[in-house]
Amino acid sequence: MTDLNIILFMCGWGPHAAYQILQDNAAPIPEEIKMVRIPCAGRISKALLMKSFEMGADGVILLGCEAGSCRYGNGTTNAQEHVADTRGILGLLGLGKERLQLANFLPDEPERLLSFLKDVAEQIRQLGRSPIPPGREWALSDTSDEAVSRVVSAHDVYACQECGKCSSACPLTLAGKPFSPRAIANAVIAGKVNEPAVRKDIWSCLTCGLCYDRCPSAVNFSEFIRDLRCLLTSRNPDRYAAHGGFFHSLMRTMTEPELHPDHWGWLDADIEIDKQGKTLFFGGCAPYFDIFFRKHLSVNTSASLVSSLRLLNFFDIYPNLLEQERCCGHDLLWSGDRENFLKLAKLNQEAFQDLGIEEIVTACPECYTTLNRDYPGQGIHLDLKVTHLFDLLEQEIDKGAVDFGKLNHRLTFQDPCRLSRFENRPDLPRKLINRLRPIRFTEMRDKGASATCCGNSAWIGCDGFSKALQVKRLKEAHATESDVLVTACPKCQIHLSCAMEDPFRGEDLKMKVMDLTSILANTIQWE
Repeated sequence: MTDLNIILFMCGWGPHAAYQILQDNAAPIPEEIKMVRIPCAGRISKALLMKSFEMGADGVILLGCEAGSCRYGNGTTNAQEHVADTRGILGLLGLGKERLQLANFLPDEPERLLSFLKDVAEQIRQLGRSPIPPGREWALSDTSDEAVSRVVSAHDVYACQECGKCSSACPLTLAGKPFSPRAIANAVIAGKVNEPAVRKDIWSCLTCGLCYDRCPSAVNFSEFIRDLRCLLTSRNPDRYAAHGGFFHSLMRTMTEPELHPDHWGWLDADIEIDKQGKTLFFGGCAPYFDIFFRKHLSVNTSASLVSSLRLLNFFDIYPNLLEQERCCGHDLLWSGDRENFLKLAKLNQEAFQDLGIEEIVTACPECYTTLNRDYPGQGIHLDLKVTHLFDLLEQEIDKGAVDFGKLNHRLTFQDPCRLSRFENRPDLPRKLINRLRPIRFTEMRDKGASATCCGNSAWIGCDGFSKALQVKRLKEAHATESDVLVTACPKCQIHLSCAMEDPFRGEDLKMKVMDLTSILANTIQWE
């Protein structure tokens, strides 16, 4: 008896008919394979495929109908795209893309199906057990009066003056959503945290920090919401997650010490690094984002990582790279999964120590605030310096002899919440933008510490109201008569690009989106 676990998702039409013939004839189907019948292979999303591996599957097989025979029209094509994307991510993750296989069969091909199943089972046997253990446990909700009271007291929510400045500034409220930070605070204080409407609002919050910026009592509502979510963590942690919880599954798999990601295998060969260096460039999850969204949005957030490294090389800085780099854990913490965040943070801490790293440079605002603020805030103390790339660039450019080529664009800028508000550094990207030579740079009405969020944080709470918020923000960008929206966060690029895909208003919203780091890298030159 084998202890391997291979999940077989099988379309209930063509391949299932062939599989039934094998069963009727008592064919020797590999015993490692556990079959799950599904309506259509195209319905098995990337999130479901990833969830299978998160829950300990050693291999996953998806069987669909041959092209042209799908009862639902596009099931075969959808399955091919979902599997191709997930395989790419499994490769980056270090699990091995070979653990996920797709094939299509007609009802009269039982022998070919049996041969395929035997081949895949043997391939998984050769790969061995997955490093992700099965049957992972989740912390149960703790909404006792004592636990909630601790969170309320920790953030001095009792100091709320009920002035309403938070609600009058909240982007979600202004987008028309029946949502109020003040009302949530009052409801939690009144012991109503378990009411469905209150719970829903706790997971709707963007944690963008604008309410904290406006609060006369300095109630840090974003961190209050974060800690409430940590109390509410349950066995269904992805209930409010966007994209079926794909990214949370991905990040939870990274908490396994035996996993060996191949984070930088795609990097251009001409990038110069120093494997003995004490300065580390931390890239973040951009490579995973690009694979996941390649078909829908065609974003290229990894370009900012390449541009960051090219800028460092321009100044004769050759950073070390963590070949098995994992996520910083931002989305786990801010979606309430503190337990797995701490596992991930401790693995990162150990990796930095093993390399003897003295300084980490990152271009991602979420990585920066997580490593710089959240790690020590959650008890993970890094004995090193955390630097945002923009700070380092400003320092190097300030030494002189650096110029920028003419930029034939009119620019406006989308502030990242984590950099402009959480770190109170709205000046940082603007110093660099003001060094560029565009046709014009025009600020949006809401800018800097008052800038509107891109509409989502930690892949939680994406809905029609967050989409309305994004549309409003894009209209604000168009009102500047700019032709390029400059971003400094991969998620801003993703979420605002997503809003531009609106089938009804997309053409009115479309605007070129460029990452500030890439603009700098493409125009910088010596005088």
